[in-house]
Amino acid sequence: MRTAEIRQRWLDYFESRGHTVVPSAPLISPDPSTLFVIAGMVPFIPYMLGEQTAPWPRATSVQKCVRTLDIEEVGKTTRHGTFFQMNGNFSFGDYFKEGAITYAWELVTGSTADGGFGFDPETIWVTVYHDDDEAAALWKRIAGLPEERIQRRGMKDNYWSTGARGPAGPCSEIYVDRGPEYGAEGGPVVDEDRYIEIWNLVFMQYERGDGGGKEDFPILGELQQKNIDTGMGLERVAYLLQGVDNMYEIDEVFPVIQAAQELSGRRYGADRDDDVRMRVVADHVRSSLMLMGDGVTPSNEGRGYVLRRLLRRSVRAMRLLGVEDLALPTLLPVSKDAMSPSYPELAERFDRISTVAYAEEDAFRRTLAAGTTILDTAVRTVKTQAGGDAPATPLLSGEQAFQLHDTYGFPIDLTLEMAAEQGVSVDETAFRSLMQAQRQRARADALAKRAGRADTAAYQELHSTLSSEKAGPVEFLGYTDTTSRSRVVGLLVDGVPAPAATAPADVEVVLDRTPFYAESGGQLADHGVIVLDGGARIEVDDVQAPVKGLSVHHGRLVDGTVTFGEAGTATIDVVRRKAISRAHTATHMVHKALREALGDTATQAGSENAPSRIRFDFRSSAAVPAGALSEIEERVNTQLAEDLDVTDEVMPIAEARALGAMALFGEKYGDRVRVVSIGGDWSRELCAGTHVRRSGQLGLVTLLGESSIGSGVRRVDALVGDGAYGFQAKEHALVGQLSGLLGARPDELGDRVSSLLTRLKESEKELAALRQAQVLAGAAALASGAVDAGGVRVVAHDAGEVSSADDLRTLVLDVRARLGESAPAVVAVGGVAKGRPVVVVATNAAARERGVRAGALVKTASGVLGGGGGGKDDLAQGGGTDASRLGAALDGLRAEIGAAA
Repeated sequence: MRTAEIRQRWLDYFESRGHTVVPSAPLISPDPSTLFVIAGMVPFIPYMLGEQTAPWPRATSVQKCVRTLDIEEVGKTTRHGTFFQMNGNFSFGDYFKEGAITYAWELVTGSTADGGFGFDPETIWVTVYHDDDEAAALWKRIAGLPEERIQRRGMKDNYWSTGARGPAGPCSEIYVDRGPEYGAEGGPVVDEDRYIEIWNLVFMQYERGDGGGKEDFPILGELQQKNIDTGMGLERVAYLLQGVDNMYEIDEVFPVIQAAQELSGRRYGADRDDDVRMRVVADHVRSSLMLMGDGVTPSNEGRGYVLRRLLRRSVRAMRLLGVEDLALPTLLPVSKDAMSPSYPELAERFDRISTVAYAEEDAFRRTLAAGTTILDTAVRTVKTQAGGDAPATPLLSGEQAFQLHDTYGFPIDLTLEMAAEQGVSVDETAFRSLMQAQRQRARADALAKRAGRADTAAYQELHSTLSSEKAGPVEFLGYTDTTSRSRVVGLLVDGVPAPAATAPADVEVVLDRTPFYAESGGQLADHGVIVLDGGARIEVDDVQAPVKGLSVHHGRLVDGTVTFGEAGTATIDVVRRKAISRAHTATHMVHKALREALGDTATQAGSENAPSRIRFDFRSSAAVPAGALSEIEERVNTQLAEDLDVTDEVMPIAEARALGAMALFGEKYGDRVRVVSIGGDWSRELCAGTHVRRSGQLGLVTLLGESSIGSGVRRVDALVGDGAYGFQAKEHALVGQLSGLLGARPDELGDRVSSLLTRLKESEKELAALRQAQVLAGAAALASGAVDAGGVRVVAHDAGEVSSADDLRTLVLDVRARLGESAPAVVAVGGVAKGRPVVVVATNAAARERGVRAGALVKTASGVLGGGGGGKDDLAQGGGTDASRLGAALDGLRAEIGAAA
């Protein structure tokens, strides 16, 4: 029975019994603190924990999952894999133990003709929690299982909880006996290789208290609503029903192993090391395919780094199998064909998936070639040094590992793996220390801008003092107010806390409440003024938050004296704020339109929202086609013209996730978050920035273009509002000017300019040909004018302005041929190509026998010209920077030839 059929039978069975079929959630976890969905029940956690009301009383799904904690073990055993699928059925206050056990028994042992899996009832064993007499009795009554095939286990094995106070309950696990050839008699408590677990039924009926570990916590009582959460490993059931020994041999995985065999010429099952490598390839290629299908792209952090690691381990495993050519173009389509019956969207998205994967393999092959050479050299060195009294295991230093990572892009996990294969350990602790130091330097550089000249300890102390006095250090009023009555609660001059300051002076001021937005989330800070009641005036030109929640106003005290504790009025530059708010809303709209056009892979990687302009960085492995960029701009302006509502709401983070609000991985969010929505559910993001109230207030958005700013990251620059209108006006004026100059209508300009460029290129080619002909025309005269220098015929000529060094090379070779081989001859011709002096020297065989070498002569001439050069003994080329010294360089050549001869 094929895996796709097993999956469909599961869904059909539960749908026919009143369950709502819930499509698999994407592998990308909705929780920003975790990378991937790691269990089938993850999308249902808010309902299990009572945070939300389930929209259905009972549901079923086949959830895609990825776990990579034990990635190094993949392939070494047949149990470990990174991607898997979890069949689940769920009840939210509907059926409980009896229903769950009844459904499980019917589906597992039901005949295949009736839609079941057809397992022999005599091979089924179950475990229950040690005092769950109810579950044991139900298994006897419903399934007719004898007492000896119902085994009892403790909390460690048969009790589920989240690990914290909340819902919990006993489990019942279903096992299949594979027979005596797989291990000892006695059920799963004796041997879990022979008795394979296929299904876990969790009876969520209690509330647990606080406590550590899997067993050390109190049970506080029964839940008001009892739930069912079950999970069946699809791959495990597949290999049992397909009659193979493990998940690597099922129909969704083994085709990749077969393709690896064909590419490598090696046979699976013939060599243990090769088997491990083929299993690594099969698992990682499938996992990579599924991750890219859900929008993950390779990068150096978060989910992207996990994907990059999977792809690179696949490529390296193929290299160890002897495959030097590109492997993914063969392997990835095979995996796609195996998985598409269950996930047809993979075929639809494969052009994008394959583009990303193949580019990553090509880039890694270059990294692997350079890094492997450096690593192998380092490993040989430490192994040589590890003699005598040295430790038994040679040690690669943290500095060497860091250099491989920082200079050659060689990831530490690969260094560890490759070094271990050669019997060398790595000082990982020292490596981590160097990485931490590098991060701290980067953070210090960033903090320098945010903290000005002050010691961060001063901000920390101020933050602690203010936080102890009220709920937060500074109350931000900027979402609703542009001015506020405030009190000075912190004052720093030259980075040092001060009780007062007198104009003129640069100061840093902390207010108890402020309308000023501190730079964060890509949004630039507000500007404005603070006027104190005593007459002091501070012109604010920056606001930073060196400590979260502490807004520090940087500015110039231009009048009066400001004192600690003094009250006054803080007012922002409203024109600037409105322009920045328009830019920030435009950023959200561009982000949404990009994702609509390019897919979910186009996730934000950074932004800057400045007055009337935006810079938006996003993850993409390839340039955005010009046509797509125009479509994105059109989509943004169409939505803008709809004058959509822009709203913000503070809500629990679980509710925000349920609404589909986008969050940035790596950002830390509290229990309550601010969600900014545009047009209802068209765009929803977690955001603390300021925005317009309606999209129509943006006026116009103009995308200027996009470019690469690093591996896998692109940047879009755009103008908003007045900036876009100004740009449009300038473009209109430029078009009018060009129309006048060229005597063409605006719609004819493209063709007219193209025609002019074509004619210009043709003219340049004709001019180059004329110059070359002019240079070559003097070849015969130059040969006949050769002079004798110590028995060597010498031609030394200044050709003046030439189109390229190639012209000189052609002339030199022509003159040398005319001089023949009967006597020693040297030809040296100089010229100026594109403003820089060039010298080309050629010698014949007879001259070389006399010790005259073209390469040595060129070095002499290039030195005179202020440059360098070289080449072979028969032909060499050089140049420099000082064209006025060309005559002197040729004179030097004549003298050196005479001396050498």
